[in-house]
Amino acid sequence: MMDQHPKDYEYALIRAVPRVERGECVNIGVLLYCRDSGYLGARTHLDQGRLLALDAVADVAGVRRALRGIAAVCAGGEAAGPAAADSPGQRFRWLTAPRSAVVQPGPVHTGLTADPEAELHHLFDRLVL
Repeated sequence: MMDQHPKDYEYALIRAVPRVERGECVNIGVLLYCRDSGYLGARTHLDQGRLLALDAVADVAGVRRALRGIAAVCAGGEAAGPAAADSPGQRFRWLTAPRSAVVQPGPVHTGLTADPEAELHHLFDRLVL
């Protein structure tokens, strides 16, 4: 039976910023971490048309590779490479560290939920699709 008591969680949007100097972005995913549940998850979706509207020569394949890497780090295990040994919290912090690349995390926000996975799907539907 699932624990129905709300737990703190943190989340961040994943953004594609094809021309960093312009600062324009498109939301392409959500990361969610809930320490009390030991949950770290990501949902991603690249709307290629929206990305190319910001930059007609954006590296779509590179963005897709970055999203696969983010999913692998969230999942842990061998696919996460050296990050596999890190806790979910450490992997979340690494994924949300500021960077000036085409694929960037947004600021970290907080909330309460009894079901981190359902919350991830809710945030994804609301903020990415």
